[in-house]
Amino acid sequence: QQQSLAMQLLKLVLNCLNFDFIGNSADESADDLCTVQIPTNWRTIFLEPETLDLFFDLYHSLPPMLSQLALSCLVQFASARRSLFNNPERAKYLGNLIKGVKQILENPQGLSDPGNYHEFCRFLARLKTNYQLGELVMVKDYPEVMQLIANFTITSLQHWEFAPNSVHYLLTLWQRMVASVPFVKSAEPHLLDTYAPEITKAYITSRLECVPVVIRDGLEDPLDDTATVFQQLEQLCTVSRCEYEKTCTLLVQLFDQNAQNYQKLLHASSRNPLEITVQEGRLAWLVYFVGTFVGGRLTYTSTDEHDAMDGELSCRVFQLITLMDAQLPESSNEKVELAILWFLDQFRKTYVGDQLQHTSKVYTRMSEVLGITDDNHVLETFMTKIVTNLKYRGRCEPVISRTLQFLNDLSVGYPFYYICLLKKLVKIEAVKFMLQNHTSKHFPFLGVSDNYSLSDLRCRTMFYTALTRLLMVDLGEDEDEFENFMLPLTITFESVTQILNSGFEQEAAKRMLIGLARDLRGIAFALNTKTSYTMLFDWIYPAYMSVLQRAIELWYQEPACTTPILKLMAEFMQNRSQRLNFDVSSPNGILLFREASKMICTYGNQILSLGTLSKDQVYPLKLKGISICYSALKSALCGNYVSFGVFKLYGDNHFDNVLQAFVKMLLSVSHSDLLQYRKLSQSYYPLLECLTQDHMSFITSLEPHILIYIFTSISEGLTAVDTVVSSSCCTSLDYIVTYLFKHLAKEGKNTLRCREISQDGQRLLQFMQQNPEVLQQMMSILMNTIIFEDCRNQWSVSRPLLGLILLNEKYFSELRATLITSQPDSKREILDQCFRNLMEGVEQNLLVKNRDR
Repeated sequence: QQQSLAMQLLKLVLNCLNFDFIGNSADESADDLCTVQIPTNWRTIFLEPETLDLFFDLYHSLPPMLSQLALSCLVQFASARRSLFNNPERAKYLGNLIKGVKQILENPQGLSDPGNYHEFCRFLARLKTNYQLGELVMVKDYPEVMQLIANFTITSLQHWEFAPNSVHYLLTLWQRMVASVPFVKSAEPHLLDTYAPEITKAYITSRLECVPVVIRDGLEDPLDDTATVFQQLEQLCTVSRCEYEKTCTLLVQLFDQNAQNYQKLLHASSRNPLEITVQEGRLAWLVYFVGTFVGGRLTYTSTDEHDAMDGELSCRVFQLITLMDAQLPESSNEKVELAILWFLDQFRKTYVGDQLQHTSKVYTRMSEVLGITDDNHVLETFMTKIVTNLKYRGRCEPVISRTLQFLNDLSVGYPFYYICLLKKLVKIEAVKFMLQNHTSKHFPFLGVSDNYSLSDLRCRTMFYTALTRLLMVDLGEDEDEFENFMLPLTITFESVTQILNSGFEQEAAKRMLIGLARDLRGIAFALNTKTSYTMLFDWIYPAYMSVLQRAIELWYQEPACTTPILKLMAEFMQNRSQRLNFDVSSPNGILLFREASKMICTYGNQILSLGTLSKDQVYPLKLKGISICYSALKSALCGNYVSFGVFKLYGDNHFDNVLQAFVKMLLSVSHSDLLQYRKLSQSYYPLLECLTQDHMSFITSLEPHILIYIFTSISEGLTAVDTVVSSSCCTSLDYIVTYLFKHLAKEGKNTLRCREISQDGQRLLQFMQQNPEVLQQMMSILMNTIIFEDCRNQWSVSRPLLGLILLNEKYFSELRATLITSQPDSKREILDQCFRNLMEGVEQNLLVKNRDR
């Protein structure tokens, strides 16, 4: 009974300390909001030393289940806001916290419980969050406690398999301590130069020691959880820069030792595969460490000596690359390859391309050992490595996609000094080779044979984006150069056309087309100038567009085929950087829109013929395709390169057809699905915004049941968590309300000309008069959002509000009365005043002028 009472009391205290006193924490799951905003009138409790002592005593005397709660309370006590105390009080409070830490570490039995251990690690991290290093070093027991914490951390790191999530907090403590060193004014020694290298060493050695255990016992490899590894490495990186010489000496020694062992094993007469795998696992960790430490260089604290050490470390990885690549194509280790790519990327960010780096000492040692004298040579090494990976590691999807990501990062010509980098890149032989030979003969991952799964083709888009960026550097208006580059794709398209016409080998044609659609999307994404985009358009239209249309007709039931083709069309419709503003005499904008219209109509009609689909099939088979169609249509409507009035003028029905297809597809989707599938809602609502802005005549021509559907979707979207959706709903509603309001104003004037214009408006007005609850409900939702909820997009919500109020004044006064009476007596007057302020100075019937008020 006593234990149960103690548990409830501790939970009560914890809930009080966890309370969000000032209403600022949107995300309670994050552990970063570390300050507890204790109310001032609780100050006296916090000033009494007995309060902290009580919770430390409870920790020591209660069983684990309860002691864990006592520690959780102490975590919050350690996070009390600084302004609660004056300086002497704060120093005394901190002294009591440190005294408690010392007691726990001197009697560590309780920490064998995982719950206690985790909370204690959080407690240590919070100490540094709320107190400065300058304050910590002044505490009486600082040297002893630092030694205890350092030993505790080293022991924790050595037991790598135990509580990996808690290690995050220990590394957070050391990372923040070391980061504060440059700002300490106190004369007291902070001792971090003694302990930081020990922590770094413990982490490095423990990770190397875990490799044989993981491999021999078949355990889960920590390296597979890259998110955790990268987070820990980032923290370790700061710690390692304290006494960097010691860290580098250790790493050089370990690297040399492991690399020599590895070479011996490779050249031994009888190869032991298990030993080789263990050695490769260790080398993977070492390469990650080097990459992390090189990537952690800080401009303001770095010295020439540190850069020279980075050179020492980098030399070894570049030598390892040569050693690993010499074994191809027989053997290859995925983990080492991924680590090497991580290192290259870190080296690129730190030492390549920036003007400051040319004089860097990093190249001194590298030129002696490897003949790499500057970043030109490094770029050549990068590109050779990329080509080698793409040639020989085509079956290893993680390595290929990481290699392509690296190539992609290299090819982005922004900011300015990267443009100079691109000019250097295109002079390299390996790049010239890639631009002239991007076929499956040289790069097997571009092959589309049956032993590749269709999802393997995804990385092709990134490959062609990067290649096209490199092509663009010197392309200018050279159409022959472009035709040469496109030749492999031209040949494939011709083969597909022949196969489709002959009716044989349909599977082969499908695979080729999927590859082509992914390649072309990559190319289209990179062509951001009018000249280059026009070259692509002239290449694909009309010959190959018809092939894509045919594929959609044939294989509409297979998302693996339709998705890449629809995404390609959506990319074509994007007027990025005004690339689609064709010349005055060119019909290309309209021709492109007609192709998109045909494709969307074909897909829409075919997909609706599938009938009702099961819950698990509805998204992949139908909704995903619909969402891509909506994105493409939205890009076309907002791209500003088609004059839509032309279609009606010349009796061309492509525009009407695509709008009808939009409606048909929409009505086949339930409201719950619209909001449940994020990609669908993020393409439908912006498209609706586009339609209400520029095509109200289409909206007003819709049947009442369709209008009800659209208004219900807006109404439900207003309260969506996703701000893209809720903001789009507010904007669409604003356009509709403004349209109605302007129409009413014209009605009032009642001149002959207005009567002719206003037939569209008349229809919408009649609909609204028959269904007044539609707008009333939305006004009620917006009012409730503003008054009672954490409204994240107030500007968007404010836009349609005035129009709604002016169109429904009677309902507004009823709503206002209901809201006021729902409040307690003490608040009614305040809310009433708020409503009066809201409408103060708003003139009736002047929507546009008053909206900003």
